[in-house]
Amino acid sequence: MKPRVSDLTAISVAILGFTCWVFGDSCVKWIAQAGFPPYEIVAFMGLFMSIALAAHAALRHNLASLRPYSIPRQLLRSMLDMANNVCLVIALRHLSLTMFYILVFLSPIVISLLSRVTLGEPIGMRKAAALLIGFAGVVIAVAPWSQIWNEISNQPSAPHSIGFQHPAQAPNTDLIGIAACMVCVSCFSVNMVWSRVLTRTEHPESLAFCSGVVTAVAGFALCGLHARALTPSLSAVVVAMGIFCAAGTLCFYVAVKHTSAGNVSQYHYTQLLTGTLVSWLVWRDKPSPSILVGGALIIASGIFIALEAHRRAALQPTTGP
Repeated sequence: MKPRVSDLTAISVAILGFTCWVFGDSCVKWIAQAGFPPYEIVAFMGLFMSIALAAHAALRHNLASLRPYSIPRQLLRSMLDMANNVCLVIALRHLSLTMFYILVFLSPIVISLLSRVTLGEPIGMRKAAALLIGFAGVVIAVAPWSQIWNEISNQPSAPHSIGFQHPAQAPNTDLIGIAACMVCVSCFSVNMVWSRVLTRTEHPESLAFCSGVVTAVAGFALCGLHARALTPSLSAVVVAMGIFCAAGTLCFYVAVKHTSAGNVSQYHYTQLLTGTLVSWLVWRDKPSPSILVGGALIIASGIFIALEAHRRAALQPTTGP
């Protein structure tokens, strides 16, 4: 028998994966701002992600791990990944990294509800209260009342008051990014809970590899409509994007294989810290006071839920072999 991977190890792998995703998202944002179509970006993302995963499996002499057990389920789940990635590109084109991660932090609420319905994972009053606090943090950070007041008073929206980048952008442009984030939340949440079920029979490498292949095939098929040639510098960014996305996706699937989807989802909050840091270092986006307050509530909510999950695990009786 293989030794059981502990919850702490699985959570550490999840944090590493979420950090890799931040770097991958930063590459996506860099390329998206250059004006490349979303489907072309996700096509290259899927291509280099597949190549990186295949190379990793070949070095380990374990190419069989890339083979799907259920092709129809893998295709359907990969389509969720494709939709999520396209909306991710659209959202990052219109939002700062900080605001993007704040909005996608609605996913723990959706994931917890889906896990309760489909997997029978309990929520509990304490966890429900913490999730509501996290939701309040999202609302405070987005500060929709500021946008409404600016429209009523016919004042231009302050770009950094709600996390957006360019002062020239109109309010409806901001809404495009928010709408794209909501689609990301929906696709990611369903995918995360469903992956918890699929990893009982599928290898994590297979889930990630199939997502990359489907994304690449669909994306390059759409490139027949319109495509742009990559410059050498952007080609390097594209390669880095694929490697980071492959590493993050693989870590994610390994984590949900060895611990609950609810536990993994709470450490999604680490992306707020790394995303804010990268956003400031690369794009000089300074978070507003509302973002800082909302982000603090979101992080506090995540820490409380993680501690509560640890407490519940410690109270569970151990059983013999």
